[in-house]
Amino acid sequence: QVQLVESGGGLVEAGGSLRLSCAGSEVIFNTKTVRWYRQVPGRLREFIAFISSGGATNYADSVKGRFTISRDYAKRTANLQMNNLKSEDTGIYYCNLTPGDVWGQGTQVTVSS
Repeated sequence: QVQLVESGGGLVEAGGSLRLSCAGSEVIFNTKTVRWYRQVPGRLREFIAFISSGGATNYADSVKGRFTISRDYAKRTANLQMNNLKSEDTGIYYCNLTPGDVWGQGTQVTVSS
């Protein structure tokens, strides 16, 4: 089964940027839809963005105009460029692969105000 590894999280000041990456262990990664979610303690996991195998994208209203999702098929990655970060963007970010419902281990993003 394909495995996912997220990276790129960290601590950043409000208004700053981070670039998250979700790497797939097998080439089948490129044939599936990738979604990014955010988890905050005490709250349900929140959808952030998705990108289909063909490159179609969609975003949560809360991140439209600030976040951009993209894919690198050669590297088998799906990336989330996050600009103009806000304190409410803080959380653990997970990538998810469908079909198959595969999850990565998550990467922590902390935005200080």
